[in-house]
Amino acid sequence: MTGKNWIRQSHRWLSITFTVTVVATVVALTREEPVVWVSYLPLLPLALLLVSGMYLFAQPYLARRR
Repeated sequence: MTGKNWIRQSHRWLSITFTVTVVATVVALTREEPVVWVSYLPLLPLALLLVSGMYLFAQPYLARRR
């Protein structure tokens, strides 16, 4: 698997991970005594999605310059 395909595949899996953590956070915060630290769980996949998404967005523009 090439580097481009690896980034694209990991971006897809990160989006699934992010969705699951958001759902888990919503469930945890709707309980009677919410666990507040759970609300920080989606931030790591979100940051990784930001980095990989910016790279995937810039790829076509970087390829044109070459």
